[in-house]
Amino acid sequence: MHTHSAETQATMTPAKAIQFLKEGNQRFLANLRANRDLQQQVAQTRQGQWPFAVVLGCIDSRAPAEIVFDQGIGDMFNVRIAGNFVTDEILGSLEFSCKIAGAKLIVVLGHTHCGAIKGACDGVELGHLTDMLAHLKPAVDAVEEPRDPALRTSQNAEFVQHVARENVERMIREIFARSEVLAEMLTKGEIDIIGAMYDIETGKVEFAERSALSSSR
Repeated sequence: MHTHSAETQATMTPAKAIQFLKEGNQRFLANLRANRDLQQQVAQTRQGQWPFAVVLGCIDSRAPAEIVFDQGIGDMFNVRIAGNFVTDEILGSLEFSCKIAGAKLIVVLGHTHCGAIKGACDGVELGHLTDMLAHLKPAVDAVEEPRDPALRTSQNAEFVQHVARENVERMIREIFARSEVLAEMLTKGEIDIIGAMYDIETGKVEFAERSALSSSR
């Protein structure tokens, strides 16, 4: 399989990009990777890159985006930070990916049993980790149930999962609230954004039922 080119990127649509990733995850689940010559892809991309999507995911070693979506070199951008949250620098990376480099889709990818989410639930304080986890605290506070503080910890797997999903949804809203560039591209239908959750126990990616573009129409 060849890497994406200027021609394939030009014919890519946000909906097709979502489908590409869904099909890639199905191949991953079936252990049927696309036939790629990675060294050939290195050669093909030495003069430029034409990725069709950008994934904002967590640094968790069990959730490598290119692998779980079965994509090759030059196919997608991969922005990773513990807890998959947004900063000004990450917004700049997303704007570059879409406005400058031509990606058609942004995926905010959370995952089950997320250590960063667990740390935020427990109010962990440790060096720079304290400030990092503060970005995830609004998602913790937004999940109303359970109200018993004893159940709002990393020991409650259901609560952690709800917080992780809430964090993905909050980051989608934050991206477009803080980036005029990406908001304008979404309005014009040039890009789409969708949330997803990766299950580290099964390898399956569950996409949100509706994307930002479909929800706005």
